[in-house]
Amino acid sequence: MSQDILILYYSRNGATAQLANEAARGVARIDGMAARVRTVPPVSPTIEAGDPAVPASGAPYVEHDDLEECAGLILGSPTRFGNMAAPLKYFIDTLSGQWLSGTLAGKPGAVFTSTASLHGGQETTLVSMMLPLIHHGMLITGLTYTADDLLAETDSGGTPYGASHVAGTLGDNPLTEIEKKLARNLGARVADIARRLARAD
Repeated sequence: MSQDILILYYSRNGATAQLANEAARGVARIDGMAARVRTVPPVSPTIEAGDPAVPASGAPYVEHDDLEECAGLILGSPTRFGNMAAPLKYFIDTLSGQWLSGTLAGKPGAVFTSTASLHGGQETTLVSMMLPLIHHGMLITGLTYTADDLLAETDSGGTPYGASHVAGTLGDNPLTEIEKKLARNLGARVADIARRLARAD
């Protein structure tokens, strides 16, 4: 029976969702591991506005049970002024019960992002997503300069803190092959660590 890595993201224009799908492909490279891809609903300043219980397309909305059942967690968000987007932060702020019970403690966690420009806050956004994972006791997993060829190959997205993409000011830049590779590598690393931890128990 396979173990699931939860890939949880918010995406406004689709680039972060594409990174999530690449990370899921990386998870699938590890025997006995599977990706469970989920998203979060948008938030609205209009209190009366309600979202459908199921998204019109794409990944289903996350539920707290997904966190209970996962062997690892990979968070993704576009950048908002160097920080994660509000919908993802809103969901994270509902996890007091999971924090108190240690639901995520000891599990591997990783992050990914998409920005409009190369200097659009990729690394601070990635770190902003790491902070709650650390509070939950997760084992932070990044990319490496050696195995992932960060130093030699990247001229767009890609950081040691996690996978990333430069979408362009109009959001119309497709993921580069290197960005796809790094997202897959990140998914595979988290899945491999989760599998090793399970075998050590």
